[in-house]
Parts: sequence; C-alpha cells; structure tokens
Amino acid sequence: MIDVLTGSFATPKWLLWPPRSLRVVDWNIERGLKFGRILEFLAAQDADVLTLQEVDISARRSGLRNVAEDLARGLQMYYAFGCEFQELAQGSRSLPAYTGQATLSRWPIRDARVINFRQQSRFWTPKWYRPNLALFQERLGGRIALFTKIDLPNRQLAVFNVHLESRGDDAMRLSQLKETFSAAECYAAQGAVIVAGDMNLDISEPGAAAMIRDAGFRDAVCLPRASTTPRKGLLNPGRSIDAILARNVPQSRDGRVYPRVHASDHYPVCCSLVLQHTGLFF
Repeated sequence: MIDVLTGSFATPKWLLWPPRSLRVVDWNIERGLKFGRILEFLAAQDADVLTLQEVDISARRSGLRNVAEDLARGLQMYYAFGCEFQELAQGSRSLPAYTGQATLSRWPIRDARVINFRQQSRFWTPKWYRPNLALFQERLGGRIALFTKIDLPNRQLAVFNVHLESRGDDAMRLSQLKETFSAAECYAAQGAVIVAGDMNLDISEPGAAAMIRDAGFRDAVCLPRASTTPRKGLLNPGRSIDAILARNVPQSRDGRVYPRVHASDHYPVCCSLVLQHTGLFF
C-alpha cells in the first residue's frame, strides 16, 4: 500500500519576502465524485493552501482518476497525498484503489509524511463473512494526519491535514486530535502551524474547545456552529464538523462556509491567515 505521493504542476514564483497573508480552503470533497464542480470552485478561490479529505486514487467510483494529481494539474499547484485506506472493492490486483488526504499549495511542499493514529476503529477492517462489495466499504489502513512543510520565501509553514474517525464516539476523535497536537508541538515552538480537516465533531463543544485552547490553537474561521454539511431532513439541520485551526498566527479574517456549493456532502470552509509579524515561521 502506498504511503505518500508528491508532485508539482506549479510555475516558479519570485518573491523576496513572505506573503502578508495566506488564503486557506479546507474541504472534504467526497472522493472527488463531482470533479468538474470541485475544480471549478477551487480555481475561483485563488487559495494559497488547500487541505482536502476523501481524495481518491484509481477508484472505480471516481472514474479511476488520480484526483489529487488532477486537481494539482488543473490548479497549477504543488501537492502531497497521504494514503488513509486501500479501498478493496474499488480497485483490482493490477490497479489498487486508495483514498486519503491531499494538501495542495502554491508554494513548494517538502517533508510530507503520514501520521497513523494509534486509536483506530475496527469498523472498516475486512470480515470473512462480508462480501467484497462497495456497499460494505471494506478497507485496509486507518485514519491519518497528513503532515507537510510548505516553503514560503525565506520561511516555512507546518500543515496538518486531518480526517478524524467517523465511527464510534468523540472520545476516539479527541484522542486522534490530541495526537495531532502532540506532533505539532515541536513545530509550534518555532513558528506557525495549521491543523485543518474533517474533524467529525463540533469543535465548539466543551471537550474539544478546551483541548484546542490548551494546545495553543484557535478557530481561524470563527463561525461558531455554522453548518458544514447539508441538511438531511427536518430533524437533521446539518453538522458543524469541518475546521481550520491555527497557532502562532496573529490574526485571521474572511472566515466563510459555502453552503451553496453542492459538489460534495460537505461544504468548503475558508479563511485568510494574516502573517504580519516576524518570527512566525521556522
């Protein structure tokens, strides 16, 4: 099974100083099933960093497309893909299918690696009594954080792209988030860090909010309880489960959720991180 893939379709940029702000878009793109709409929206954002979840490679459901690479090509960006699962019912022996996280950047990406969470659900583990059908989503692998360093002019930025477990309770998700914060600690001591992704929990809930605060992070989107998933009937108005968290960033602005973008079962979330002061990067 693959671990990390990287590539570049970006054109060189010549700047003497780091940009004063970075526009970040986070989005669970539901495997890239509606690729054309996804690419169209992302192209219109002119973002510096994209953190995407549920990104397919060679899966039948998404047309055997390498979604991460094709998005990077269409947007002329650098990319890193971290494998979360091998999708057993979506590929073949000669062409395995994978899904995971992808981080795209206008600036060079280096030191990409996967952090495999210690706490995992066994829900996805193949069972001998279940047929290998797409309905059962049998998989090899587990939930991850994709870590990347992004090279800005004379500076670097640490990015953790996460997809926390969708099964089980919040205790497992908080454990995975805590692992991410622990991994981020050495980078936060030196500069700016982003933790973004599909949290599968509401970060404004007391347990999550306390953990985020204690780790030195804050909500960079600043839209409490704004729904990031569509309404499902009268009794389910949608959930607020996607977030961009920042540490050592003096200010964020223009936080927004896009509820009119119907290209996934999640809405895109974005903000601008203002990087005004010196010493914010390592």
